[in-house]
Amino acid sequence: MSDAPLPSEQHRHEGLPALSEAELHRRRELVFLGLSGVFLGTLAMLNILGVSRFIDLSFEVFGVSVPMPLAVGVLPYPVTFLCTDLLSELYGRARTSAVVWTGLGLNLWVMFILWLGGALPGFEAPGEEGTGVFYEVQKLAFSAVTASMIAYLTAQFVDVHLFHWWKEKTKGKHLWLRNNGSTLVSQLVDTTSVILITHYLAGALPIDEASPLGPQLMTFIASGYVFKLLAALFDTLPFYGTTKLLTRFLRLPPPGEQEAEVGALSHA
Repeated sequence: MSDAPLPSEQHRHEGLPALSEAELHRRRELVFLGLSGVFLGTLAMLNILGVSRFIDLSFEVFGVSVPMPLAVGVLPYPVTFLCTDLLSELYGRARTSAVVWTGLGLNLWVMFILWLGGALPGFEAPGEEGTGVFYEVQKLAFSAVTASMIAYLTAQFVDVHLFHWWKEKTKGKHLWLRNNGSTLVSQLVDTTSVILITHYLAGALPIDEASPLGPQLMTFIASGYVFKLLAALFDTLPFYGTTKLLTRFLRLPPPGEQEAEVGALSHA
C-alpha cells in the first residue's frame, strides 16, 4: 500500500473547484520540487558554513551565566526538518526518503568539488601551496561534511520514521505531535553525533585544553540542541499553516482523513 495520496485523487474543499489531472499533477510536482530544493539548498549551505565560525549567544538567568556557543552552520538547520516533515505529510515516506538519499549524494558532491579544487594546480607561489582562504574553507568543510553525513543520515531517517510512526499511532491526527515528536528526537541524535564526530575526528571545536573536556562537549551539545528545540517548537504554527494551505492547493484529503481514505482506495 502506498503511503502517499494517489495522483488521480482529488478531494473537494469548500469553495475550490476541481482541477484537471494535468494541473493537479503540475501543482503537486511543483510543490515537491520547491520543498526538495529548499531542503537540499539549505543542506549544502550549512555544510559549507559548518564550523567556520562559532557565535556566542550566552545569556544570564537570575544572575547565572548560561554559556551558549553555536556553530554558524546550525542556524539554517531547523529548516531542513520542517521541509522533511512537510514532505512526509504531503508525499509520504518513500518520496521523503528519496530526498534524504539525494541529500547524501549532495554531500558527497560537495566533498568531491572541495577535493578537486585543492588537487588541481593553482597560481600560488612556491611554498604557498595549501594555504589561503580556499584551503581554510576546505579543511573546515571537510570536517563539517564528514560529521554531518553520518549524523544527517541517522537523524533524518529517525525523523522520517518517527513522523510516520506517530502518524500511524494517532491515525493521522495531532499534527503537532508528529511534527515536534519526530523532530525533537532526531535533533538530539543529530546534535550529539555532530559535536562528538567534529571533535574526535576533526578536532575542529574551540576547546580549552586547560579545562575538563566532558563539560565543554556537553555545553556544545546542549547549546545546539536548545537552539534546535526552540526552533522546532516555533515551527509548529508554520507547519500547521503551511500544511493546511498546501492541502487545499494540492486538493489532498484534510489531515486526519488521509490514512483512512488512502487505505480505502488501496483496497478498492
